[in-house]
Amino acid sequence: MNKTELVNVIAAEAKLTKVQAKEALDATLKAIGEALAKGDKVALLGFGTFGVQERSARMGVNPQDPKKKIKIAAKKVIKFKAGAELNKML
Repeated sequence: MNKTELVNVIAAEAKLTKVQAKEALDATLKAIGEALAKGDKVALLGFGTFGVQERSARMGVNPQDPKKKIKIAAKKVIKFKAGAELNKML
């Protein structure tokens, strides 16, 4: 499912126009992104939890030349843990 398909489902389920559903989805994604950027955790009961995890710098292998070692910089990554209700849907 892509974003357009998700907007269509939201519009149908919530009895909104597609424009309103897109605005609601965009606002939700923006709020989650801003919270994660501040280092906060976002927990949606039944759906899951978004969090930020730090990965330390490490040495890796250049995929074009496996003999060469490269340094991979430290970075922050988004972590998602599915909630119990979401897991039950599978």
